[in-house]
Amino acid sequence: MTQRIAVFSCFALGYFLSNFFRAANAVIAGDLTRDLALGAADLGLMTSLFYAGFALVQLPLGSALDRLGPRLTIPALMLAGAAGSLLFGTADSFGQLAAGRALLGIGMAGGLMGAIKAFGVWFSARRVATVTSLMVGLGAAGGLVAATPLAWLNQQFGWRAVFVWGAGTIVLSAALIALGTRNAPAGVAWRAAPGGAGGFGAIFGDGRFWRIAPINLFLVGTMLAVQTLWGGPYLFDVLRLDQIEVGNLLLMMSGGVVAGYFVCGPLGERLGIQRVVTAAAGLFSVCHIPFLLSGWTPPAALLAPVFFGLGFGGAFNLLLLAQVRALYPPHMSGRAVTALNLFGFGGAALLQWWMGVIVALFAPDAAGHYPAAAYAAAFGFTGACTALSLMWYATLARERGRSQTRPAEA
Repeated sequence: MTQRIAVFSCFALGYFLSNFFRAANAVIAGDLTRDLALGAADLGLMTSLFYAGFALVQLPLGSALDRLGPRLTIPALMLAGAAGSLLFGTADSFGQLAAGRALLGIGMAGGLMGAIKAFGVWFSARRVATVTSLMVGLGAAGGLVAATPLAWLNQQFGWRAVFVWGAGTIVLSAALIALGTRNAPAGVAWRAAPGGAGGFGAIFGDGRFWRIAPINLFLVGTMLAVQTLWGGPYLFDVLRLDQIEVGNLLLMMSGGVVAGYFVCGPLGERLGIQRVVTAAAGLFSVCHIPFLLSGWTPPAALLAPVFFGLGFGGAFNLLLLAQVRALYPPHMSGRAVTALNLFGFGGAALLQWWMGVIVALFAPDAAGHYPAAAYAAAFGFTGACTALSLMWYATLARERGRSQTRPAEA
């Protein structure tokens, strides 16, 4: 039990840091824009590079997890993240900011995937979804710290100091995983026998995978695009809120993410993953509506539950990882979840950038604020795509009971 607690705790800390760094730009967007003269498209592209780096390493990460295990793979990646945080905090140009952000994405790319791989052998199969949702719920508190607390730290010490000290924290977390965990309990096999592992072809050739991948792309991609960037500029430009007020609403969204992560595992085990994800994605789509009314500025009091609902509904993407993991044998679990995660974080990179491109199609006012119509167009795009992907995902329900989790041929 002590070893299980150590594995759980070390990966939860790593995931906490991943959530903090991915969400930080939403609160400090105004400072980055002012200090380095960034436009909306520049800000969107630079911030999206976290997810581009994250997505870039998913497939090799899956192979490394299945062959080397999370104990070595994850700390090695995290060192790249430490270098990225240091570079970001000392940057004096767009290029340095972009490189630092990309390295942060690479460094944080394996936290959840490594945990899922480890938990699959450290905990019983019927407990993996609940344990994972508990770990992700605790780790998602990093998004909470990247809201109002980060706004306060930024005012007191500046965003540069936050990222420089963050580099040291990443190194500490990497050391804890390397020294405080093991790939599996003694005597438990976690690698396939030589020649026995199925490749990515078995995954990408499976029609069931392609029903799950699009909804994962838009749930994860939109949630992160809003939480970690575009929620902040929307509140600054349309509602003209100050930094602390913006931090408070982003805190509501992060709180929804944490709540969703905590409850999605038990709900999925009790009611079925397909049913629960469909309901959550429906809520997520409905929460887009207030952003689409460009002729009406919603009050902050209304947006508090809307932001919470976006976070809560989006968090149920975690069940999609459990769903796709169950489709394949254990020795392919690393590749299965990273293949799906490629779409989630690839989607985050694309949607964060594309939302910036859409917003930039509209002219800002003299003070640099973009109009409500710009954000209505951006949120309209993500909302429509999410609804369409949900309809496609719903066709998977035709495979009843265990048929949707039968193993693929290795």
